[in-house]
Amino acid sequence: MSNDMIQKATAQPAAKAEAKASMQAYIKQMQGEIKKALPAVMTPERFTRIVLSALSTNPKLGQTTPQSFLAAMMTAAQLGMEPNTPLGQAYLIPFYNNKTHCSECQFQLGYKGLIDLAYRSGEVSIIQAQVVYEHDSFNYSFGLEPVLKHIPAASDRGEPTYVYAMFRTKEGGFGFDVMSMDAVRTFAQQYSKSFSSGPWQTNFEEMAKKTVLKKVLKYAPLKSDFQRGLALDGTIKTDVGEDMYAVPGTVLEVDSETGEVTEVGPEA
Repeated sequence: MSNDMIQKATAQPAAKAEAKASMQAYIKQMQGEIKKALPAVMTPERFTRIVLSALSTNPKLGQTTPQSFLAAMMTAAQLGMEPNTPLGQAYLIPFYNNKTHCSECQFQLGYKGLIDLAYRSGEVSIIQAQVVYEHDSFNYSFGLEPVLKHIPAASDRGEPTYVYAMFRTKEGGFGFDVMSMDAVRTFAQQYSKSFSSGPWQTNFEEMAKKTVLKKVLKYAPLKSDFQRGLALDGTIKTDVGEDMYAVPGTVLEVDSETGEVTEVGPEA
């Protein structure tokens, strides 16, 4: 092994350790603000454990700006969700922002986190999202008498073909939407900067469910708290406040051909 290769090999772990130490130092510096912003159900000690776990799970998070990482963590905390865990409630996504010329951290709701938010509203009795495979029996139609019928194959279900989501309110109203897997991929490639990595690659079917869930829940009679939580999905914030909903943030999109990330404006 050449001297250059040895230097690079030894420098990488040192750089990662330095980035993690820098992030920890920033979090320690912000402890006062963190304590004020944390919800009652989460102690600063538990928050710190979740932070360290996220950094260990994905070392690239340690290379993002401390401000964006901490803001994403606080967003997850105020929503009562633990990011980057097998629970699939939320994700912290590191990416390189060509506009700011640095790595930043984006907060994303997971499929299960989205369902959790909807149930918290108290307005719905059932929320489901399912993947349809080529050997399943599946029939749907829209119009004045909508139909949605799905009978999974007992075995050898084949490749995924569709994904759908539905809700039923406590008063008996309902709604559903359906997307083909090709439509989901096209949507993700066009609008998600993390399509080439992150949950789109590790949990594609769950992200597909989330995509169609977001579409159908726009028509559900959910309370404003759900809409406020949904508005945090996909945001990048660079400040911490006692109310992360009120902290300004931006939503970015990626060019599917060039991979260039651009700002599309303030969060909804």
